This record gives sequence, structure tokens and C-alpha cells, in this order.
Amino acid sequence: MDPNKFSPLTRLFRRSPFESLTEHIRCVDHGADLLTQYLDASSAADWARAGTLYNEITDTEHRADELKEKVRSNLPNTLFLPISRSEILILIEAQDKIINKIKDIAGLMTGRQMQFPSSLEQPVRNYLQTSIDAVHQARKVLEELDELLESGFGRHVSEMIADMVTELGRLEENADQEQIAIRQQLLKLENELPALEVMFLYRVIDWIGSLSDRAEKVGGRLQILMAS
Repeated sequence: MDPNKFSPLTRLFRRSPFESLTEHIRCVDHGADLLTQYLDASSAADWARAGTLYNEITDTEHRADELKEKVRSNLPNTLFLPISRSEILILIEAQDKIINKIKDIAGLMTGRQMQFPSSLEQPVRNYLQTSIDAVHQARKVLEELDELLESGFGRHVSEMIADMVTELGRLEENADQEQIAIRQQLLKLENELPALEVMFLYRVIDWIGSLSDRAEKVGGRLQILMAS
């Protein structure tokens, strides 16, 4: 039979569904890199560049939604896979929450033309990078698992994935510590800044930390899949 005559559903599940999940996390990962560029633009008060980057992040979030819908619509109720349909749906939702929060951060900062105080710029940049590194690590875990599903499970696959997820947890813990330090620094500046501005700065700080939290949840879901 001509492979090109297979239905889209058949073609999708001749391969691991992790291929589509990996495509989605790569889209999320791209959005994370755009957020790093966005913070640089906002720090420089280059709001034209920041606006362009926000639009790119929005486009990336829309693309991620399309990929999420592709995964959902191509999952039949009964699936002959080593993982359950419900677990795939939970995983794609966990991934999607990352890009949604990236868009929230850029949207709030764009709408209010927000900048961090100069003394916080470098600590916040480092903090954001730690959270972005966690997103990168989540992508790497999923890519590795996708390749392993394609090639067949080896003897030490579970240990390999577990080690990668452990590193993801370490990054999330580092981000937590950096958040605490930044919040303490901002506390000392509160009397010098408008109260409303302080409130929104705390919100962005919290949202940046949620990126690493959500990335760790993706890793946790993958470990559950490996154990099932």
C-alpha cells in the first residue's frame, strides 16, 4: 500500500505520539528564548523592539495552541500505546501552561512599559535565565524520551531520564532561591518606588518563577509515564 494514502491519523500513530509532544515543547522553548530577548529590550526601554518581540511571543503561543489541538484531536479514545491517552493530555496541558505564562509576562510588561530598578536588572536577568534553563531541560528530557521510544527501551533508560529530571529539579530549586533574594532586594526599595509599580514587579517576579515550576511539572509527568 502507498504510505501516502494513509489517513492523517494513521500516519501520526505509525510514529510515537511523543513526536507531536516534542514539536510542541520545542515551540514552548522558542517562546522562552524570545522572553530573554524581551527582557533585554525592556531593560533598554526599547519599546518598539519589545512590542515586536511580544507579537512574536503571541504568534508562538498561537502556534503552540495549534499543536496542542493537533495532539488532542488525533488521540482516539482507545490507543495501543505504552502510555494512556489521559497521561498524554495531562502532559500537553502542562507544557502549554509554560508558553501561556511567558505570554502573560511579556503582555503585562508591554502594557505597563515595565522596567526593573537598575540594581535588580542583573539579578532578574540571571533569575530568568535559570527558569529558561529549566524549560530547556524539560525540552531535552522529552526529546530524549521521544528518541528512546523510537529506538526501543534500553536497560538504563529509566535511570537516564531520572537523572535528567533530577537536574530539572535542581534548576527549579535554584530559581526559588534566586526569587527569594530578589524579593528581599525589592523589599528594601519599596519606599523609593510607587506602590502600584511595586505590586506589579512582585507579580512579574512570581510569574518568572512559575516557568521553572511548570517545567519541573513536565518532568514529573514524564517520570510518571516511565513508571507506568
